[in-house]
Amino acid sequence: MSSCSHEHHNALHGVHDHPNVAQRLADAESMCSASGARLTPLRKEVLELILNAAGPMGAYDLLAKIKSDSDRPAAPPTVYRTLDFLLEKGLIHRLTSINAYIPCCHPREGHQAAFLICTECKTVKEASAQGLLQQLDELSASDHFTAHHSIIEISGICQQCSKP
Repeated sequence: MSSCSHEHHNALHGVHDHPNVAQRLADAESMCSASGARLTPLRKEVLELILNAAGPMGAYDLLAKIKSDSDRPAAPPTVYRTLDFLLEKGLIHRLTSINAYIPCCHPREGHQAAFLICTECKTVKEASAQGLLQQLDELSASDHFTAHHSIIEISGICQQCSKP
């Protein structure tokens, strides 16, 4: 994605290390248009909140933020549909272990990622999981199991938090 000015497609990097939110929103609009979809005002607002967040955001955090920032109430089902759209378009990731959402660093790549989640400061780092997923596919195939989805999340303590 053009908003990512530094090369780290396979390197471990923080998911909130991309400061140019306006460019990322413009890129998201272009991606949606190209696929015949629309980045509606609510979709754009939710994506912007996730992009601007200091860490992972839960659906109810987003709902509270939307309510406090606007006159119109946003119902939980509307926010969940919006999150589903953003997930489907590859613009965000859902961290199942902490039930929260983070921005996707390379939406156009359709990449599979692995996440390191610090249980202390909630920092999330992302890296490509291609090699790991190949191994998981081989494991699935060995038992004639058809995998529909896999997400790799590793929780622990980051370097900053483990320093005395």
